[in-house]
This record gives sequence, C-alpha cells and structure tokens, in this order.
Amino acid sequence: MTDIKPSKTFIIVQNLISKYQEITGNSLVGDEMRVHKLMYYIQKTSLTLTGETIIDEEFEGWVHGPVLPSLRGIFDFFVEDSSYKKNISVTEEYIIENTIYQYGKYATWALRNKSHEETSWKKSRVNLHENEKGQRKILIEDIIEDAKNSRIYDFQYDMYLDDFEDIDEGHFVSV
Repeated sequence: MTDIKPSKTFIIVQNLISKYQEITGNSLVGDEMRVHKLMYYIQKTSLTLTGETIIDEEFEGWVHGPVLPSLRGIFDFFVEDSSYKKNISVTEEYIIENTIYQYGKYATWALRNKSHEETSWKKSRVNLHENEKGQRKILIEDIIEDAKNSRIYDFQYDMYLDDFEDIDEGHFVSV
C-alpha cells in the first residue's frame, strides 16, 4: 500500500488554518470564503516576495472572488492535522504568517470586497454579469501584475519592507 502525498495546496491550507488560530485566537474552520481569499493573498504575497508560486493550482474567478476549486466544500470533510507543519519551509511559513497579519484582520465580506479590487480577478470576470457564475482561470501573470503594486508588511519588525533603510534587496526577488 502506498501513501498518498497531499497536494501543496492542502499543506498550505492546513498551515493557514493552524497559524490563523495561533495568531488571532479565532478559527477559520467553517469560513470557507475567508479561506479562499486568504489563500489568494498567500499566493500574491509569495509572488511579491519570491517571484514564485506557493500554491500548486490555479484560482478561478467566481462571483465572490478568487476560489481554489479543490478547496470548495473543504469543511465538509476537513480535519485539522498539525503534522503538516513539518511539510513547509521557513519561507512558506513566513509568507503565511505575513498574509495573516496583513489580510487576516478583515471580516469575510470585507476580504471578499477587497479581492474584487484585484485586476487579476476582474480580468477573469470580463463579459460576465455581476452574479453570473464563472470558472475562468485567474492567470498567474495577472496576479504578478497585481503583486507589482503590493507593499509587503513585515510583522516581525512591524513595518513595510520598503521602509527598511538598509534592506539587502538581493535577499528578495520582487516581481
């Protein structure tokens, strides 16, 4: 019998849910919309900081913002498992934490509305009516364009990275 290896997306969402609880004292379990939006912002933060994707699948532009189809209905079967913590790198953990500090403060619908400001989501919705279902892919290239306008907040130093006077930009790859 072979072990089934979980997808990177599932590993990231497990860590997001665990870290969110740890940082905010609140649970994401049952708040699927917020999970999808935070996962989108994790991807955007990763692209901004490293120039690489952290999530191994494409988002779709649904009525209420970016959605990862594999996570649709996640809380119908979800079981928290802290063993996934060992499956991410220090950089990935940093990206997840920074995303929580930067975007986790928003209520679910505020986060949904914020995702509607993203050009990448808007492009996936071209020629669709406001409430029309759509499952067009959100292109990584479009998320990269959105990422170019992002300021990364460093929760450890309580400031934006571009505010550091002596930052060694060679340590980061920016899009």
